[in-house]
Amino acid sequence: MSESDTLPADVVDLLTAVVEALDLPIPSIETADERKHYRLLEDRTMHARIALQCLLRHRDHPDLPDDTAYIRRCTAEHPITYTPYDSARTEDEG
Repeated sequence: MSESDTLPADVVDLLTAVVEALDLPIPSIETADERKHYRLLEDRTMHARIALQCLLRHRDHPDLPDDTAYIRRCTAEHPITYTPYDSARTEDEG
């Protein structure tokens, strides 16, 4: 693999921020948790889309570190507030 085949570090950082924002654990089977999961995924997707659209609109002057920081900041502002599914639990445990 040549150097030209390798993604630049700032692109890798941006893609990592997008994946971290969208990689949510599945919710418990409780309806409220499913709703919170859906809403959180919606919010985080919106912010990632905004950052990526800005990059595409301003291709001549990309600011990857700023857009990466924006995604990470929005991810931190929208933490997981639902109970993730726990496959280790049994019906007897509730």
